[in-house]
Amino acid sequence: MKGEYKTLNDTNLESRVLFFGKESCLPNYSFTGNNVRQNYVIHYIIKGKGTFTSANHSVTQLKAGDIFILPKGVPCFYQADSEEPWSYFWIGLSGLKISTMLSGSILSSQHYLHQVQNSKFYASLQKLYEALHNPNSLTNDILIESLIYQTFYYLDTEYPAKLRKIRVESSVQLKMAIKYLHDNFDDHNCSITSLCHKLDISRSYLYNIFKHELNTSPQKFLIQIRMEEAKNRLKNTSSSVQQISNLVGYIDEFTFSKAFKRYTGFSPKIYRQMNKKSED
Repeated sequence: MKGEYKTLNDTNLESRVLFFGKESCLPNYSFTGNNVRQNYVIHYIIKGKGTFTSANHSVTQLKAGDIFILPKGVPCFYQADSEEPWSYFWIGLSGLKISTMLSGSILSSQHYLHQVQNSKFYASLQKLYEALHNPNSLTNDILIESLIYQTFYYLDTEYPAKLRKIRVESSVQLKMAIKYLHDNFDDHNCSITSLCHKLDISRSYLYNIFKHELNTSPQKFLIQIRMEEAKNRLKNTSSSVQQISNLVGYIDEFTFSKAFKRYTGFSPKIYRQMNKKSED
């Protein structure tokens, strides 16, 4: 076989290209490495044909002009044809927004698309692949990032997912987000950023889910969990304010006290005194 492979150094957490390459496969060639990827790898078939399947999907025949994706965390198998082995180029993508942008297309669930060669999506993908070969520069970095978003824009508009699937997915993600915050609010490392990394979604997407379903932001929801727990402990335990601040995810008493006063209108000590008096 002959081809190319290159990795990139990019610190953009929202969306970035990790690597790209091109391969002209031998007959019956199949990738024998780890087929459960930690990122997303889009393949465009330049010529030839082969077979592709992913977990819980049947085997499909693909040919020149088709696209397939190796989704993050999903086992996949793909093999070149015995008589007309395929050639393809691939782009490996990662970042908080990739999963969100991909979810807007049927490619997210089907994992392949037929005959995209005349689409704006493919034209943009081809431009992105070409730009990755340019020398490193600030202007080319800007070009690459803009082409990533343009590519997913055309993917989502030309090959959209069914709306019902998106609603179901957002509902599931909201439940997962709520569970994560309830399970981890006592850890000072628990934050909206860590939640986004956990779910592999962007902050803006997460914000929209919370605002639409709960009419609040993820940050306010996390603060509410911490403050309600703090109120309960101030009323029903003899733990010090410092201890309570640590138990609800704050490193120091001062930061906790400021947050508590913003939430309740009272300092933790005054709140405890008021509630003790009301019980007497």
